Amino acid sequence: MDKLVTVDAMPESLSFDPARAAVVVVDMQNDFGADGGMFARAGIPIDTIKAVVRPTAGVLRAARAAGCHVVYLQMQFEPDLSNAGGPTAPNMVKHRRLNVGDPVVGPDGREGRILIRDTWNTEIVAELAPEPGDLVVPKHRYSGFYETRLDALLRERGIDTLIMTGATTSVCVESTIRDAFYRDYRCLVLADCVAEPLGSSEARTNHAASLLTIEALFGWVSDAPSFLRALADGDNTSGVALQ
Repeated sequence: MDKLVTVDAMPESLSFDPARAAVVVVDMQNDFGADGGMFARAGIPIDTIKAVVRPTAGVLRAARAAGCHVVYLQMQFEPDLSNAGGPTAPNMVKHRRLNVGDPVVGPDGREGRILIRDTWNTEIVAELAPEPGDLVVPKHRYSGFYETRLDALLRERGIDTLIMTGATTSVCVESTIRDAFYRDYRCLVLADCVAEPLGSSEARTNHAASLLTIEALFGWVSDAPSFLRALADGDNTSGVALQ
């Protein structure tokens, strides 16, 4: 490896080569994180999702400068909902409760449809818009690996470490991490760059429970300041590194 950086994390620090790492931005799109999107229309609070935009933007700037790859996952369905499952499929049943496919008018006046590709609804929030060279991978289930090219694209680029950001922590982020674990990717979750509305008012949140599960069994957990310090410090290789 030409260069390793080491991030303070739980359960122990993690070392990686930036050239073989990718920051993965999970579903940070208007239907989940913007006023007028699917979550907001359904009365699901999006304040926690909005709150992770700023730290995520800082992580993306630093990661690109350090030579990391950037991958966006984008939850979306075909206009005829043909990839959402049949009428009784759980994926369809759960999303119909959120009015998937229904026509809406976005805040900018454009006509859209909930969770349908090529509409305002499924665009990445403006503050985190992809840049030239970034990868954008559409998906139609919670995991970014299910029936997508994500695994092939990562392996083509020699990527072995995924820096996870996005929404929601206990659903699409955790589902993607579990599938990444089965494929031997190392996942580092930045706790202040992932968000979860479900259970956010409970004494112990779904967000916290997912982070504990990931830390114990599926990867590592850190935060944006620690990640930024690691990139700035450079060659400190005291953590768990690839052999």
